[in-house]
Amino acid sequence: MRNWRRMIAAALIGLTLSGCFGGGDRAAPRPAPFPIRERPGGPVTLDLPPSAETQQCFTDLVRADVRYTPVPDRDYGSGCIVAGAVSLNDIGVPVTGLKEMRCPLARAFTAWVRHAVAPAAWQVLGSRLVRVETYGTYACRGVVGRGAQGAAKLSEHGRGNAVDVSAFVLADGRRITIETGWGSPDLQIRAFLQTIHKSACRRFQTVLSPDYNAAHYNHLHLDMGTGPFCR
Repeated sequence: MRNWRRMIAAALIGLTLSGCFGGGDRAAPRPAPFPIRERPGGPVTLDLPPSAETQQCFTDLVRADVRYTPVPDRDYGSGCIVAGAVSLNDIGVPVTGLKEMRCPLARAFTAWVRHAVAPAAWQVLGSRLVRVETYGTYACRGVVGRGAQGAAKLSEHGRGNAVDVSAFVLADGRRITIETGWGSPDLQIRAFLQTIHKSACRRFQTVLSPDYNAAHYNHLHLDMGTGPFCR
């Protein structure tokens, strides 16, 4: 009789715990992904006066002999608003994949390519930098690689405030990619990428590399959002 009483008590405890913690088969509710609903008719142009920060940034680009075109402030919907942006036409080294980007990001990116990437290519790899390849800047989407919670948060790409850099092409024909170069057995290639990564961490608010998570296995994410955060 005592054994039966113990079995019944254990079953009741198990049912109680199952009620408290949701049971083994019931999944916890997940936040909804960031709603991507760009305006069907295209972005709305905003009639906003340029901020003092943007005007100073334009001046800095002119002084640095950067060719650029100002981009009208635009509201794409879903909170994706790109303001104080430019289109980079010529920074001295060809760059692929760029769309509009906020001027402070353009300024930091230009300085990084000119004063960190190009010198490191020559000093570490012994060849001149001839092209930088990117996966782009603006994209109205949530943060990737951080599960549902990340997907519910607007990425800095949705503000034109981030750029994803994927590869570097040298004058000797080599193409150094983040995907294959980050863990390359070639110590020079790894030293080059670690050098420019370290420099990026001093110029951008957030820098994410393949060391951060699997979503960044093939690029360096550089943005001027909140930070500093470097990984």
